[in-house]
Amino acid sequence: MFKLSDEGNKFVQKELNRYESRRSAILPCLYRAQKENGGYVTPEVVSELSRLMDLPEVQINEVLSFYTMYNKKPVGKFHVQVCCNISCAMNGGRELYSHLLKEFKAEDDKMTADGNFTFTRVECLGSCGTAPMMQVNEDYHENLTGDQAVRLLKNMVKGGN
Repeated sequence: MFKLSDEGNKFVQKELNRYESRRSAILPCLYRAQKENGGYVTPEVVSELSRLMDLPEVQINEVLSFYTMYNKKPVGKFHVQVCCNISCAMNGGRELYSHLLKEFKAEDDKMTADGNFTFTRVECLGSCGTAPMMQVNEDYHENLTGDQAVRLLKNMVKGGN
């Protein structure tokens, strides 16, 4: 059974007071709950938010299913999202993604055996002018080559970022 921390509960209440509509608080509250649940959202997390926010679970699930920033299953320590939308695709985003999967012996949208990475293709990360790019957890990395991306990720593992 999932329960938010005391700080998490305070965060939810603050967000509920911040907006005229309770539904407007779903995005930040889901994000906070995801962080407290090890990086992903389970049905138990949705139930807890529904109770705390006094909203139907279906309204929270609508948001959860629409946005790619919410993970519905465990992800690696480093969640690597590679943009493969039009601008990034035209500048090598799809090739970058394939290169990373091969280099790290990974499968699409599955955690690597060591638990370090989950690689996910995403449609747009809003950085069209600096394509190709990837987001690792909350940080953007732009104008990448395959070798640069591999070095960056290997350094993250070494440094424990």
